[in-house]
Amino acid sequence: MRHRLLVPIAMTVAFLLAPCMPYPSVAGPALTPAAERAKAPDISLSDSGGKRVTLSDFKGRVVLLDVWATWCTGCKVEIPWYITFQKKYARRGLSSIGVAMDEKGWETVGPYLHEHPIAYPIVVGDATFAGTYNVTSLPMTLLIDRHGRVADVHLGMVVKDEWEQEIATLLRER
Repeated sequence: MRHRLLVPIAMTVAFLLAPCMPYPSVAGPALTPAAERAKAPDISLSDSGGKRVTLSDFKGRVVLLDVWATWCTGCKVEIPWYITFQKKYARRGLSSIGVAMDEKGWETVGPYLHEHPIAYPIVVGDATFAGTYNVTSLPMTLLIDRHGRVADVHLGMVVKDEWEQEIATLLRER
């Protein structure tokens, strides 16, 4: 009898946790060819100090746009990778930006960042951002080329080594 109860409970727990579990990427293979890339919509969101972070300010750099939340398990796995990429490739032209999608905004994100510092700019996303970038699940990460065009979008966790290869490829493009 206990076995019959455990299956529905396990399925319910899996269903509730699924949106932020560390699944492999569901994006397509590799980078979109340069000629087919769409312009990334410009964003202008505030960091914890109220300073506006605008995507267009990063033109000429490859941008890793990390859409995450403090409650997302997969996001927490990826962020240290992105910090490493930022340190490793900043001089070659990589800029990372984190967009936290927590419902309570800085009320939740501020204390989280105090305990878990992130070495790149963090802003809080809003409904406009979510609609503009079609944020349907987390984690979601975009690579934007030096010309401000979307080169790749990953829904779910990225494959670390493949993602790093894509970053290196974009950094070689001129």
